[in-house]
Amino acid sequence: MRIVADLHIHSKYSRATSPDMDLASLFEWAKYKGIDVLGTGDFTHPQWFSEMKSKLKPSETSPGLYEYGSGGAKFLLSSEISSIYSQGGKCRRIHNIVFAPSLEVVAQIIDELTRKGANLKADGRPIVGLHAPEIVELVMGISRDCEVVPAHAWTPHFSVFGSESGFDSVEECFGDTAKYIHALETGLSSDPPMNWRLSALDKYTLISNSDCHSAAKIGREANVFELPPEKVSYFEIIDAIRKKDKKRFKMTYEFFPEEGKYHVDGHRNCNVRMTPEEAMKHKNICPVCRKPLTIGVLHRVAELADRPEGFVPENSIPFEHLVPLREIIAKVMGKGEATKGVAEEYFKIIKAFGNEFNALHAERSELVKNANEKIADAIARVNAGRIKVIPGYDGEYGIVDVTGEEYEKMKGREEKVNAQRNQKKLGDF
Repeated sequence: MRIVADLHIHSKYSRATSPDMDLASLFEWAKYKGIDVLGTGDFTHPQWFSEMKSKLKPSETSPGLYEYGSGGAKFLLSSEISSIYSQGGKCRRIHNIVFAPSLEVVAQIIDELTRKGANLKADGRPIVGLHAPEIVELVMGISRDCEVVPAHAWTPHFSVFGSESGFDSVEECFGDTAKYIHALETGLSSDPPMNWRLSALDKYTLISNSDCHSAAKIGREANVFELPPEKVSYFEIIDAIRKKDKKRFKMTYEFFPEEGKYHVDGHRNCNVRMTPEEAMKHKNICPVCRKPLTIGVLHRVAELADRPEGFVPENSIPFEHLVPLREIIAKVMGKGEATKGVAEEYFKIIKAFGNEFNALHAERSELVKNANEKIADAIARVNAGRIKVIPGYDGEYGIVDVTGEEYEKMKGREEKVNAQRNQKKLGDF
């Protein structure tokens, strides 16, 4: 049985999230997307935990998973915790995802975090002063069935390998508790091939999740498992991740990493975007404001890599790059993703194919029967890898060209800006 799982999201109780991040909307959007198991996100928040206790029921067929309604996605208890602390003369900001097997275990995690002074009411993703190893010790001390996974492992400001506040290895970050770390979340700005460049990461399973803040964004990254129907459970999913079992953990669906908000180096306010090579020529200093650039994921991977680009480890789990369907439709129609016209086209396609993942993997001949021909062409272009991306930087999403027309326009505008900047003769470094 094929299981698509998005295990890291946020609720309406996290900062900068949509009010539609409630159980009803998430359950509905999981159907549209084709998601079978969805993380709850934010289980440490008192109000969200209360809602989960009142509205979720333990699955009778899938131990450790919870049900909101019949015939739809099951929920896996998850939360993200932000640790901010000082170590090695540097401020560390590390985000970790925690998975738990039951609401009873979650209640104990909440009690222990509260006892240690965490203000869990302030945000769905709480900020705590606990070091990363302390989080692992706390969680695993309550239940060895829990799992801790470093979130979006390469994001500059809040991750285990982040250029601004991270470490150079999992062991440096987690110390003796590194033995409990079995997986890393790639994040939107990196994909498996980038992580494969570090031999030290071969032993870890690479998982991918949406980390989304609105219901329509769930599934933009996801994990695909193959499990017998009678074995679909929290414990089977976690075990497949822990053991990096390619028979059960089949693949991940990935953003094109260039589309992520921190793929290359730059300064958003200065409209400066640079490749790692360009940034190094400028000594990682912004040519406009003369302050340090935000070093992106591509640069950071290159700093730590001990393998060339293109290396594929023997035990690697396959992956596939996708572009979300609403984004494709919006690009083709030249409208915003939230507009009525895009929504109408989206749901027309969903009705024809059952869910988004089915539509994204459909043959062009089937797509043209149920969708605008240009949309069918764009989906085919994505599936063939015939797209171009203006990479994201310093918190700005990259721009994917699925039509074959947008990239050259965007590149031309960027080159014009660069030419104007060079005319100002800001000087060399």
